Amino acid sequence: MERIKRIPESELEIMMIIWESDQPVTSAYVMENLPKEKKWAQTTVLNFLARLVDRGFLAFSKQGRVNYYTPLVDEDDYLHQESKSFLEKMHMGSVKNFVAALYDGEAIDEEDLLELKKYVEEVSKKK
Repeated sequence: MERIKRIPESELEIMMIIWESDQPVTSAYVMENLPKEKKWAQTTVLNFLARLVDRGFLAFSKQGRVNYYTPLVDEDDYLHQESKSFLEKMHMGSVKNFVAALYDGEAIDEEDLLELKKYVEEVSKKK
């Protein structure tokens, strides 16, 4: 798989909105679907969309005076790469170290660990 460039958090929020849609979206659609705490101006959203187009994450087609944006990068591919990169950088590639850090930092509890154990057992049975 070709290495996908990393995008800043704000642009990732835009991509998440676009990935959730099953069809090309407009800047107005993105504005309507921003989290309530984001009070970005339309020009800000348009700048983020333009950057995502420039970086090869989005394509756009013009219909009249409106641009419709379509993802060029698959959500699962991007998230898989980001997860792997995070694990390598922050936890030396060790899932155990990652889970231990979450547990020690009280970000997960016993119930989460049981859920994780069940998942690992299910995946192990499939292989």
